[in-house]
Amino acid sequence: MDIISLFSGCGGLDLGFSQANFNIIWASEYDKSIWDTYELNHPKTFLDRRDIREINSWEIPKCLGIIGGPPCQSWSEAGAGRGINDDRGQLFYDYIRIVEDKQPLFFLAENVSGILAQKHIKAFTNILNQFRHIGYEVSYQLLNVNDFGVPQDRQRVIIVGYHHKLGGIFDFPKPVQSGLTIEDAIYDLRLIEPVKIKDKVTEYHRLISNHEYLDTSFSSIYMSRNRVRSWNEPSFTIQAGGRHAPLHPQANKMIFVEKDRRIFDPNSPKPYRRLSVRECARIQTFPDDFVFTYNHINNGYKMIGNAVPVNFAYILASKIFLDIQEYLTTLELDSKKWVAVPKQSAYHV
Repeated sequence: MDIISLFSGCGGLDLGFSQANFNIIWASEYDKSIWDTYELNHPKTFLDRRDIREINSWEIPKCLGIIGGPPCQSWSEAGAGRGINDDRGQLFYDYIRIVEDKQPLFFLAENVSGILAQKHIKAFTNILNQFRHIGYEVSYQLLNVNDFGVPQDRQRVIIVGYHHKLGGIFDFPKPVQSGLTIEDAIYDLRLIEPVKIKDKVTEYHRLISNHEYLDTSFSSIYMSRNRVRSWNEPSFTIQAGGRHAPLHPQANKMIFVEKDRRIFDPNSPKPYRRLSVRECARIQTFPDDFVFTYNHINNGYKMIGNAVPVNFAYILASKIFLDIQEYLTTLELDSKKWVAVPKQSAYHV
């Protein structure tokens, strides 16, 4: 089943759909710091590097489905939260434009939980109504990826639309595997000493497959709350930046001093450090043979933090694949009920 990917990033969502037997034939990503990583790990997919606003729908190949995560910073509770009033927030309309013009059997869009905030409710409702107006039965749900095979607390909104010709609506899968922990993801990596990086990555560092971590100071905002989860807990959300990466569970929990202020425990048996790029990738369920390429370490954290966890994407994609396969099989069976008879018109048997 051929599908396309919009706002692809490094391709976590794409990899999950590929594992579920979809064929990603075309992808779009405008951030040049991501291009090498995407093309290295998705060699069979054509990557369009242009701004999505410059891409005409007729330039995009025919497809059965469209997936992607329009930029989420505009909807984030941690950011300015300008939503649809921000240029990046308005890119959601380009997603809708391409879905309308291509009319695939399904689409899936991912975004942050902040898109459901009261201040965005009018814009979000308008987005859903536009999808319905162009021919789709739409469902959405706020999900925690820890319930779907990912060792991390991470809440994301998933919007799925089924073309009206399918005669149904996407039924979200039930939680399949909750309670995965940091230990499940990275315990074996404790035996490998990661490399400290201030900013730029050298050729030597690239030999260790992304097992380096950002070694810079911690801001007062970072120190305002505990940033350490234990081995037997799921990770905090992996964010799109090294400065806010969670701390490795080798250290003790941070000590509360007063409101919005914590300190590192001086009696911690091991030092405090951020999770490495590879450890963050493991927690986002990227396989180790998925290699991230970057000249500055923060670009590695950014790619991983912005990605959809692969296992989560796979579970959603598997459900969609079965639904679409059932529809296509029904079409094929119906077509075989019609046969050509000499000197007569086709008839139903």
